[in-house]
Amino acid sequence: MRKKLATTAVLLAMMATVCACAGKKNDPAATPTVAPTEAPAPTKAADPTVAPTAEPTAEPTKAPEPTSAPSVSVMSYADYAAAALDTAVVVETYVQAKQGWWDNKATIYTQDENGAYFIYNMPCSKEEYDKLTPGTKIRVSGYKSEWSGEVEITDASFEILEGSFVATAKDVTSLLDSEELISYQNQFVSFKGMTVSGICKKDSDTKEAFIYNWDGSGSAESNSDLYFKVSLGDKTYTFTVESYLCGNDTEVYKTVSNLKIGDVIDMEGFLYWYNGVNPHITSVVVK
Repeated sequence: MRKKLATTAVLLAMMATVCACAGKKNDPAATPTVAPTEAPAPTKAADPTVAPTAEPTAEPTKAPEPTSAPSVSVMSYADYAAAALDTAVVVETYVQAKQGWWDNKATIYTQDENGAYFIYNMPCSKEEYDKLTPGTKIRVSGYKSEWSGEVEITDASFEILEGSFVATAKDVTSLLDSEELISYQNQFVSFKGMTVSGICKKDSDTKEAFIYNWDGSGSAESNSDLYFKVSLGDKTYTFTVESYLCGNDTEVYKTVSNLKIGDVIDMEGFLYWYNGVNPHITSVVVK
């Protein structure tokens, strides 16, 4: 601004001088001895070393770094158990059983020496699914989620690693009515000496050893889940043969289909959770 005003002043002064000289040239009475008007001293140019008086501009904002997928190190089971829901997790674990594959997605039970992980709807080709045999080691990256009490890994990806581990069933019979039981969620477990107590179809008071689907609406031909109740002392629990995990052509499905109320049985399966303990049974032995 200061440079613009100085330039304007110089121009005005020069115009005034030109006008004065023109008047004198045309005026016949002008006295030639009169000293000509002195032109104003030129305005001194601003010292180039002087810092500008305008406020310094702020340092340019640095462009944000591009975002990327969260980077998570491989977790121990304790780290996974302590992680908050809906956070990214990475675990190395071993396939124990496959519950199903459809629409290029796999649902599987996995476990390591310290705990278990239920992997739900993990993108997986049929060729990859066929490689996920019991004991296969995999690294799974996804998000810790929960559905009706069942903690699982969703939105997952995986890669097959070297290594093998097949879990032996942990006897949790004595923990059935304790708060400690949930710490074994999704693990391969066993229940010993439990009694078939009978279950009713929806809107019926007649007890049966088992029913197809939770309400009795299914059938063996339609490969429906089997539901049955077992008791220990004065406590009764609902167990399931999940047909995707063990269909109507498996030994356990046929055994449960032939149970009788009062039978004492030993069982193995995975400690699934659905609004409370709801094991997915894979083996039943009538004592």
